[in-house]
Amino acid sequence: MKDTARQRMDTPQGSRLFNFHLDVDLGKSGERAARFLGTGRYLAIQTMIVIVWIFINVTVVALRWDPYPFILLNLAFSTQAAYAAPLILLAQNRQDDRDRVSLEEDRSRAQQTKADTEFLARELASLRIAVGEVATRDYLRRELEEIRELLEQATGQTSTPSKKSRKKSRPAPVDDFEESEPDPDTKM
Repeated sequence: MKDTARQRMDTPQGSRLFNFHLDVDLGKSGERAARFLGTGRYLAIQTMIVIVWIFINVTVVALRWDPYPFILLNLAFSTQAAYAAPLILLAQNRQDDRDRVSLEEDRSRAQQTKADTEFLARELASLRIAVGEVATRDYLRRELEEIRELLEQATGQTSTPSKKSRKKSRPAPVDDFEESEPDPDTKM
């Protein structure tokens, strides 16, 4: 709910006899006017008007509505400046408001991104810890082999070696190109 001046307790209500309230929003039109006043097109149009104004008032004697000191032209410039300055300030204030809102949105987005990044970092750290505590297949095989060997030593029995240990105990194949010693049992 908006906190308007009428709803606030610290703001006087005003007169009940003269209830005159003028709520005019010149924001968008003021911005358009201020934007137009800052263009080269406006400067060109104003320059042409001033040149025509001075030319007519200097050369055409019958149409001299503003003789040489050009007081009416000066008054027109003053009036234009009196209206242009507040319009430009209004446009600047609206731009400041937009910048402030944009900055607040950027700040909140950055805070959310930071919180998300910190959360993901914590999750990654917990996953690394969890993965470090998980028993792997190789770890379990080693532990089972050690238990089997301890059981064999305790009972004094030798059991059939596992597939892995059988593979290790087999002699390495001899290459055909290597010179091997003749076997004494074999006859030539």
